[in-house]
Amino acid sequence: MSEPVEWPDGAEDAAPRSPRFGDTYFSAEDGLEESRAVFLAGCGLPEAWAGRRRFTVGELGFGTGLNLLALLDLWARTRPSPSARLHLFSVEAYPIARSDAARALARWPALAPLAGPLLEGWPDGRRGWRRIAWPSLGATLDLAVAEVGEALADWTGRADAWFLDGFAPSRNPEMWRDAVLALVAARSAPGARLASFTVAGEVRRGLAAHGYAVERRPGFGRKKQRLEARLAGVAAETPPPRVAILGAGIAGAALARACVGLGVEAAVFDAEGAGAGASGNAAALVTPRLDAGFGPVAALQAQAFTHAAEIYRVETPEAVIARGALQLEAGPRDAGRFDRIAAWDGFGDGALERLAPAEAARRLEEGPAPGALAYRDGLVIDPSAVFRRWFSHVRQARVARLARTDGRWRLLDAQGQTIDEADAVAIALGHASTELGVGLRLQPVRGQVSLAALRFTGAPAAWGGYAIPTRTGLLFGATHDRNVATTEPHADDDARNLGLLAQGRPALAAALTGRPLAARAGVRAATADHLPLAGRLADQEGLFVLSGLGGRGFTLAPLLAEAVVAEILGQGGPVPRRLWDIVSPNRFARG
Repeated sequence: MSEPVEWPDGAEDAAPRSPRFGDTYFSAEDGLEESRAVFLAGCGLPEAWAGRRRFTVGELGFGTGLNLLALLDLWARTRPSPSARLHLFSVEAYPIARSDAARALARWPALAPLAGPLLEGWPDGRRGWRRIAWPSLGATLDLAVAEVGEALADWTGRADAWFLDGFAPSRNPEMWRDAVLALVAARSAPGARLASFTVAGEVRRGLAAHGYAVERRPGFGRKKQRLEARLAGVAAETPPPRVAILGAGIAGAALARACVGLGVEAAVFDAEGAGAGASGNAAALVTPRLDAGFGPVAALQAQAFTHAAEIYRVETPEAVIARGALQLEAGPRDAGRFDRIAAWDGFGDGALERLAPAEAARRLEEGPAPGALAYRDGLVIDPSAVFRRWFSHVRQARVARLARTDGRWRLLDAQGQTIDEADAVAIALGHASTELGVGLRLQPVRGQVSLAALRFTGAPAAWGGYAIPTRTGLLFGATHDRNVATTEPHADDDARNLGLLAQGRPALAAALTGRPLAARAGVRAATADHLPLAGRLADQEGLFVLSGLGGRGFTLAPLLAEAVVAEILGQGGPVPRRLWDIVSPNRFARG
């Protein structure tokens, strides 16, 4: 649920007020000028980012997003270079509704072009983190809808500047606790600047106790004073790394996209070219794995699904074949499980809808059907269209071995000849990742899908099997054979797929009687705990992995790839630490 907002006297230009905290979101005199005077000037901007390749700003108290827009406006006018990147991290435990934010920000029409992406990605009732980007500015926001202590503990970045803009300490003491200020200091880069509207004694003393030199400055408007603080030291910048991506399936494509977005030079290598492996089917279903435990696994799946669906819709609309999908009840426990999941706040408002059997049957355009969950944002996409957009070039070469020499990685072929060199390597070869001998634990899982030139009717659906439209017909399946790595299609697997189809879409199965089928088999990569491998490999400087995505590659890869590339750069990523830990490629060695 969104946080209620009061608008004094009903005036359109009134400053919005929080009834929970009894305080306004910004100055009634001029909120934008307040942001510029208190936070931008207070952190020494734009001078502090002059000559920088990357700059990170943290904020406590996102509110209406006005500080962020003031920052982006300044960045747009003073960006150090076209390749410079701005990373933003903000925390808000009680987000207001999009409509209230739009009303608040409408006071400054000049900010409307910057406000558009922000309002489009505005929190929609889902707890957790979301990423919003301004590609033309090289700017990215990670917004944590969470309690402040939890969010700061989960963030892996270090800020060059901090905006402390929670409601006044007397009204919102939770935001200004010493434990929170300690986390702010721990998440600060050397030489970090900090600004706030408050000069409350407990805030000044807390910051000073954690290493900040604190000063009081003349305030804005009716406030007599404001606060500026600074850590000792100077932030060190290293040249951006050159990254080699091994593999040109959806994991490699998502890594390539993330590298472009974060300004990283990358080269992609694959023995067979883009989409030749398990990611190369004629269509792919984008839905999350459901987990009624509502722990880290469920939260990661929900965040990844929300992020992927938005990326495909916004960045690659030409890839979208169908919108909306159903998850059908497949066993007696599913009804209660689906009820609990539909009521959970890990998905956005309206993102999931619980369907009775009659409504599920109507959407399927079938006869009797079980109950279902409807994914409003579920998608069927054309992988080839995604690959065309995300790959600029794939170098066809088989990397047989990696060697570390003089702080760089050499990519070697089967004869030991150097193919290329890179500062960092991201392994995204699916089950073949194990052949590089770097200690990855993956199992091959052969899956065959069947295709027919039959007009698809009804909603895309999954139930243990699945049936989705392609550009020219129907795709359904799939088989699931562990520890099998062959890709030759088998007629008996088509028969198995027809049996699966009859369980969930009997009318479609009946319509295929006597019709010829085509087939395609691929080999997925799976792990023992059914979770991906993503991140840095322990004791292997500059070596990273994104694999083990199983049958959810198109759902998981976009978010996890951005997190992997952020880790390569040593900056804060879009995945909370407690969720990132569950996909660590080193977790099996730990326990």
